[in-house]
Amino acid sequence: MRSPRTSVLALTLASGCLMAGLVSCGSPDSGGKAAAEPSPADVKMPSKPVTLNIIDVAGNLQLTQPIFDNYKAQHPKLVKNITYTKVTAPELAGKVKAQQDAGRLDIDLVLTGTDGLSAGLEQNLWIDLMGKYADKLPAINTLYDDPVAKMQELAKGKGIVVTYYPSGPLIEYNPKTVPNPPKTAEDLLAWAKAHPKKLIYARPANSGPGRTWLMGLPYILKDSDPKDPVNGWTKTWAYLKELGKYVEYYPTGTAQTMKELGEGSRDITLTTTGWDINPRVLGQVPKEIKTQSLNGFTWVTDAHYMVVPKGISGEKLAVLTDLMKFALTPQQQAYTYDKGYFYPGPAVKGVPLSMAPADSQKVIAEYGRPEYDKLIADNPKAPPLEPTDMVKAFDTWDREVGGQKVKKS
Repeated sequence: MRSPRTSVLALTLASGCLMAGLVSCGSPDSGGKAAAEPSPADVKMPSKPVTLNIIDVAGNLQLTQPIFDNYKAQHPKLVKNITYTKVTAPELAGKVKAQQDAGRLDIDLVLTGTDGLSAGLEQNLWIDLMGKYADKLPAINTLYDDPVAKMQELAKGKGIVVTYYPSGPLIEYNPKTVPNPPKTAEDLLAWAKAHPKKLIYARPANSGPGRTWLMGLPYILKDSDPKDPVNGWTKTWAYLKELGKYVEYYPTGTAQTMKELGEGSRDITLTTTGWDINPRVLGQVPKEIKTQSLNGFTWVTDAHYMVVPKGISGEKLAVLTDLMKFALTPQQQAYTYDKGYFYPGPAVKGVPLSMAPADSQKVIAEYGRPEYDKLIADNPKAPPLEPTDMVKAFDTWDREVGGQKVKKS
C-alpha cells in the first residue's frame, strides 16, 4: 500500500541550510569552483544507451514513473535502464553536494517539491536548464496556465514543473460527529473551543496540509500582507495561538492526522485535495469523510519539479531534456491523475480526466469530489511563500504557536 504525500514540504533540515546561508558547492579538484555544466555544444544524443538514475524526494514517482517507463520503452536506443531511489527532501542537498564535491555524481534527475528545489537553489546545485539549454526544451510558457507559470517562476529557470495541484487549505471532517461543519475561520475556532482535542493538524515544517493551512490562513483572515509572515500576519499568529489552546498535540507527519481522523479519535483536520482523495482510496480514511472550504479562502498552489544536478554529462543531459519534452506532452501528463494523490496532477493545459488511464478515471469518479472543479475554477490562487519567508513562518510557528506540543509520529 502506498503512503500518500510522503514528502510535501519537509523543510526541517533544509530550512537550516537556508537559514545558515550556505554558499554554492564546489569540487575539491576544481579550485573551489561550482560543479560543471556541460557546454551546449556537448549536449548530444549518446552513441549507445545510457542508464538514468532518478531520485525522488517528493513522492512524485507515484505520478510520473509510468511516464519515465514509457519513455524507456519507446527509446531503447537512448535508455538502457532507469534506476529509481527515494530519500527525504532534507537529505537531498547534502547528498548531491557530497557527490559533486567528490566528483562522482550518480544522480541524473531529481524529482522534488519546493523544499528540495529551494535548498538546491541556495547552494547552486542545479544546472541552468532554461538559461543554457532552452532550445532543447519545449516552450514551457506556452504549456502552462497562469498558476502553474507562477510556480515555474520559483524555479529560477533551474527546474521544470512536471506536476501541479491547487492544494488547499480545506477542512476535512467526520459528518457523523460534525453535522454542521465550520464555514468560517471564526466558526472553526468556536468549534475547537467547544470540542477540545478533536481538531488536529501536523507541524507545518513537516506537512503539506500543515504548511498550506499556515500560508492560506492570512488570506482567509484578510491579514495585512499574506506574503509577509513577519510583519503582515498579526491576525494569523493571534488566531493560531488561540486555536492551539484546543489542540492536544501536533504530529510530525500528515499521515498521523489521517490515521486519527480515520479511527475516530479526531473529528476535524486540515487537508488538501490530494490528502483528501488518496487516503480514502487507500482505505486509511473512511470513504464517507467530507471536506469543505472556509469562506474567503485562496488556494495555495503546489508543484513538483524536474531538476538536474551540475556535474552531469552532455550525453545524459541530451537524453534528459528529450525526456522532459516527452513528460510534458498531454498524453503522458494524463498519467499524473494517478489515484488522486496530487489532484488534479497535470501541469500542462488541455489534459482532461477523460485522457487519463481507465483506473484513474474510475478512482476519481468514485472518490473524487465533484465540487472541487468548481472550487478550483471560482477561487483565487496564490503561490507559496518565497523560501526565506517560508523558513521565517515555520520558525515563528515553532517558537510561538506549537513547537512545545510537537510529537514525532
